[in-house]
Amino acid sequence: MKRRQLAGFTLIELMIVVAIIAILAAIAIPAYQDYIIRTEVTEGITAADAAKAAEWDFVANNGHLPTNNQSAGLASPQSISGKYVSSVDLSPAGRITVTFNGPQANSAIANQTLVLSGFTTAGTINWTCTNSTLADRYLPTICRH
Repeated sequence: MKRRQLAGFTLIELMIVVAIIAILAAIAIPAYQDYIIRTEVTEGITAADAAKAAEWDFVANNGHLPTNNQSAGLASPQSISGKYVSSVDLSPAGRITVTFNGPQANSAIANQTLVLSGFTTAGTINWTCTNSTLADRYLPTICRH
């Protein structure tokens, strides 16, 4: 007798497909979460850009680094905020500290800081990342160790 073959997938084939999807999801989900957190850190970099410009203007006009937000013509640290950033503080010696504790900040970066240090060289300000409390994987590429 000839056996009539039914069209469709066997249970084992379906289980293999489900296992492959589970493996791909196990790899993709953490990578996607890291990507989302790095985009939140980007808001801090953007907020720091305004402080960088204000610091440059101050140095160009006065010949030395400003001591705080007010002396550089910026709003108070807590006034410079966003969805993920709670403050941007310009401190003496050219340091800009961005604190991530905004209302929608991911718990991985909550209460963490990104610190940009500016130093003047031959009429320019160069920026480096120093003493940031963010994990290296969340830092911008130029700040990673």
